[in-house]
Amino acid sequence: QVQLVESGGGLVQAGGSLRLSCAASGRTFSSYTMGWFRQAPGKEREFVAAISRSGGNTDYADSVKGRFTVSRDNAKNTVYLQMNSLKVEDTAVYFCAARSDIMIITTPRRYDYWGQGTQVTVSS
Repeated sequence: QVQLVESGGGLVQAGGSLRLSCAASGRTFSSYTMGWFRQAPGKEREFVAAISRSGGNTDYADSVKGRFTVSRDNAKNTVYLQMNSLKVEDTAVYFCAARSDIMIITTPRRYDYWGQGTQVTVSS
């Protein structure tokens, strides 16, 4: 089992940047594929980015490609989401999630563990 705690959210102006972190408990962090998802008010939770166990493979939603970068540090049990050129439509609660499988999956229900989320608000 793994526990996830996100941090780094906040209020930023459009065009600005934020870096989210997700710290994981446990000694087997490197065995989990990690994902970032977001949920805006009144909308379903949607895939943002994911990274493989080793960090060698990544995937992004089309809406964030070229602006967001997912990375991980297995020695620190932490996954990051660097968000640049933020837009008002990026406003949402951002969640990190872990799945104990090698495949990068974009479907939220295929993830086993979730953090509590961190709010990102982008103002115009």
